[in-house]
Amino acid sequence: MRSYPYTMVAVRIHLSLTLALLTSLASAQQVTLPLWPKGAPEPYQGAPETDITKPADRLVDGRPLAHLTNISKPTLDFYPAPAAHNTGATVVVFPGGGYRILAYDLEGTEVCTWLNSIGVNCALAQYRVPMEKRYPDDPSDLEDAQQAMRITRAHAAEWHLEPNRVGVLGFSAGAHLVVVLGNHPDFKRANEPTGEASVSARPDFVVAIYPGYLVEPPAHTQLSRGIDPGENTPPTFLLQAEDDPVHEENVLVYFQALKQLKVPAELHVYSEGGHGYGLRPSPLPISHWPSLVETWLNTIHILGPAGKINEKAILNRQ
Repeated sequence: MRSYPYTMVAVRIHLSLTLALLTSLASAQQVTLPLWPKGAPEPYQGAPETDITKPADRLVDGRPLAHLTNISKPTLDFYPAPAAHNTGATVVVFPGGGYRILAYDLEGTEVCTWLNSIGVNCALAQYRVPMEKRYPDDPSDLEDAQQAMRITRAHAAEWHLEPNRVGVLGFSAGAHLVVVLGNHPDFKRANEPTGEASVSARPDFVVAIYPGYLVEPPAHTQLSRGIDPGENTPPTFLLQAEDDPVHEENVLVYFQALKQLKVPAELHVYSEGGHGYGLRPSPLPISHWPSLVETWLNTIHILGPAGKINEKAILNRQ
């Protein structure tokens, strides 16, 4: 393993919690809202929404994963943390899938289960796919991400969350999307509807797990068009494996760009892991990345009292 921490305290938690129990707990008060009640700026035109998962598809931890596509009416599913353990922090989650499908369980609902288990609220975004182009050539993906953030913050009082502790977490294409959102939260198309537009879409932090599309092929030495980090880019957590076919240069080049801008960032690169593992357990050290994210959220003052690491809570989960 190679690890390049900007700020890092290594801890390890067991992910052997009872998944069915936690899923039931999280879904008991689940709320689903449309991202665009009056219609998206550029509606998706295509076949009906469907799950195209096939028996021959790749398994992760011996289990299949959902392949949702033809998302024409994007939504936001809110999974509240248990009231007794609600920290007030919230993460808006964006599954990956190459902007063709959404791995909605592997990189979505299962992530919300974990977040709820550490007292974090989860808002799961179902954004429009498939898309032939992505930001900046087509800003529809960014608009969906902005809307997901605005809706989450607009319901802060109702959902018992703190609007200044709302971040984003994405995988693969979803990780590309959260990076773009962190760098372009104020983007606006001329015909964008109003609604929650007055609410800030800037995330308070960004977690990008095995991101794609951050660097230009084939050299993978320069940031892609539309990435554009700046001094206002939120604190960022980056993780990838050296054997990822999507290329670990995505996180290496982006981390260096953040470092030059003095944006707080943390980088982890592991020798093995591949791509598309979500947080399902494996013998590889990279599968313990959720504990690194939890510790990082403490170090950037999102979790824990007064920004201090909640050591008791961490020890109880070891």
